[in-house]
Amino acid sequence: MFYYLLKYVVLGPLLRLLFRPRIEGLEHVPASGAAIIAGNHLSFSDHFLLPAILKRRVTFLAKAEYFTGPGIKGRLTAAFFRSAGQIPVDRSGKGAGQAAIREGLGVLGKDELLGIYPEGTRSHDGRLYKGKVGVAVMALKAQVPVIPCAMIGTFEAQPPGKVIPTLHPVAIRFGEPLDFSRYLGMENEKAVLRAITDEIMYAILMLSEQEYVDQYAAVAKAEEAAAKTEKAEKARKFPRLPLS
Repeated sequence: MFYYLLKYVVLGPLLRLLFRPRIEGLEHVPASGAAIIAGNHLSFSDHFLLPAILKRRVTFLAKAEYFTGPGIKGRLTAAFFRSAGQIPVDRSGKGAGQAAIREGLGVLGKDELLGIYPEGTRSHDGRLYKGKVGVAVMALKAQVPVIPCAMIGTFEAQPPGKVIPTLHPVAIRFGEPLDFSRYLGMENEKAVLRAITDEIMYAILMLSEQEYVDQYAAVAKAEEAAAKTEKAEKARKFPRLPLS
């Protein structure tokens, strides 16, 4: 009930009024039946804009940190995500991927729409990163189509670290459903899963027109953070002397 209250009364109308998102290819989203909507992930706003413009309910696998934050803000965020029907997934530990797949298959088993970001995390620089193969496993096991989706402009509206979004033109593009039935029964073949995932990411790339990086976003973030730390350490140890 709270999901539809947010969608039609509270949040949905406000988001559509503020951002006036341009929607392209909405006819590619099936009116019924299970399907995966796989998109790029540029902003925290993505979680809300996509459900706001779809007639059908879409359930996202949300990172567990959204449900465990400290203080009043953390409790409010957790209550919001739970009330909106989003599913927490612990991304730490060896079983993280299997847990996400299990939860995703549960959603698809109820003939619902599952929203997923194959990159696994938000892009920190607006580029599109390598996709994780969990989306391919779910597509094969559930025998459902994958609808590629591109969020455009949300990074400029609310980049990582920005709490209140700014007004910026936003577009949401859906591509034609991708059918992977030719690979049924091959969900344990690593090469097949990689090929499927790369095909999905290529479809997203064609819609979003982002720059592509053949590296996992989490790895790129870690390397960038390490480089900044190293630079700061060097600056602390060897400060630049003023020129006389």
